[in-house]
Amino acid sequence: MKNYFLFILLILLFSCNKETSNIKNNSIATTYYKKAKKLTGDSAYYYYNLAKNSYLEIKDSSGVGRSLVNMAIIQYYNGDYYGSIETSLEGNRYLKNVNDTIVRATLGSSYNNMGISSSYLYDFENAIKFYTKALKYAKAPADITLYQNNLGDALVSLKEYKAAEHNFILALKTKNKLSYARALNNLARARYSEDPNYNPLPELYTALKIREENDDILGQNSSYATLSNYFSDKDNKEKALEYAKKMLAVSTQSDSKEDQAQALQKIVYLDKENYQQYFKEFQILNDSLQISKSKAKNQFAVVRYDLEQKNAENQRLKANSAEKDNYILRQYFILTILVFLIIFIIILYRKRQIRLKQEKELEIKNTQLKMSKKVHDVVANGIYQVMTKIENQEHFDKMKALDELEFVYEKSRDISYEKNDTSDEVKDISENISELIGSFKNESVNTYIAGNEKMLWENVSKTTQDEVYQIIRELLVNMRKHSGASIVSFRFERIENNISIIYSDNGVGISGDVLYKNGLSSTVSRIENIHGAIIFDTKTEKGLKINISFPVS
Repeated sequence: MKNYFLFILLILLFSCNKETSNIKNNSIATTYYKKAKKLTGDSAYYYYNLAKNSYLEIKDSSGVGRSLVNMAIIQYYNGDYYGSIETSLEGNRYLKNVNDTIVRATLGSSYNNMGISSSYLYDFENAIKFYTKALKYAKAPADITLYQNNLGDALVSLKEYKAAEHNFILALKTKNKLSYARALNNLARARYSEDPNYNPLPELYTALKIREENDDILGQNSSYATLSNYFSDKDNKEKALEYAKKMLAVSTQSDSKEDQAQALQKIVYLDKENYQQYFKEFQILNDSLQISKSKAKNQFAVVRYDLEQKNAENQRLKANSAEKDNYILRQYFILTILVFLIIFIIILYRKRQIRLKQEKELEIKNTQLKMSKKVHDVVANGIYQVMTKIENQEHFDKMKALDELEFVYEKSRDISYEKNDTSDEVKDISENISELIGSFKNESVNTYIAGNEKMLWENVSKTTQDEVYQIIRELLVNMRKHSGASIVSFRFERIENNISIIYSDNGVGISGDVLYKNGLSSTVSRIENIHGAIIFDTKTEKGLKINISFPVS
């Protein structure tokens, strides 16, 4: 009975301590978040990250999500578009309560940010998807108008003018003058793009007048760009140059380096007398932009890493302090737990016996699966590859084919003796992969490969190389059997410690949800074995695109 009351007392003490700690951490997180909102750039990013870590401690998922989305927007403004999309996606995972007004607004902002970043990466199809999702969560009229305009811009880039015009017309219903001017400018641009005989000047001049009257510098920049493009298209270079120079002036005033570069490009093309001067300015500015974007890709990762290290150290110090303060309390708690553990010793022992038996059965099944997988890899795919070579070659060497079949036979015999595969020791993995892909080329199928250099595979383990080789072979076999493709390409890239493989063909593709049949299920399993990821792009009009990525070590 005494032990029972002691246990209850310990629970109460721990509950009170936890509640007090949560209140304190919530106050700290809120302080960091408010401070970040008052700052810009690296400083704001730093404090949003601190807020995110504090919200994580108290399990405030909404706070974590809002902090991450703000961090993502800062990354976009600094040119780190890929990083911005990744951070937004991370933030979205914490924004689960879609019935909450703040959460919905944050999700809308996050998807809009991903749409803008995708547009800068010229990935307009994904941009359209993200803007559409942003509209799903938008409630505020200003947000709705903004997302409709952004969606329309992306649709224009894909020449889907009717759909773009529909969104711009909806955006015109806004009561905000600047939002109205933007929608009007965009609508005129879309109509002219669809019909070169359409006169967009009345709408373009009206939009510009509203922006000038309201000192909307960014809006004026957009109007000048549109007007310069229009007059350039109409071969009125004098007017086109006039608006290009006005664009340069307002973009310089707003310190928008991207817009300055665009304006200088227009001027270089239009001003034949002074183009050298402007071209030099463009080169200097473009170099500066490239350096800035390169730094942006790493600077935020460094900030997050440093903060994580500091946070880990702070947590360690807190843990040490808490351990000293609660030493006696923990001792009583441990003793109480031991009393309860004694009661279950016999039950646990019996469960252990059952588990050992189940594990033994599972081990036998796994051995069988492993043997089956080896037979598939060595015999089935090996023979199919030899068949493909014979079929694709107009004059094949009979003795060479027999040698390759004998090689497959010898490898199949080795399976029963669990011998290590040393067949690829003579050639490095890049040569083996190039030879493999080339073997599927014939009169009706062209294969292409890019980026498969020897340096790409440095420090990649033999196990990973073998799995990747089998993955590529399974994709090719699947293509040969099912897709009916005439063009097949593989592109290899390595970014730091990650390798990506982009496979594409112009075959029949996969309709609807991806069904992991035939070799595809084995392919997915192999990618999981090397801690990688696979994405099937089934939305293309024709063909199949697969993105595979995995870590080097």
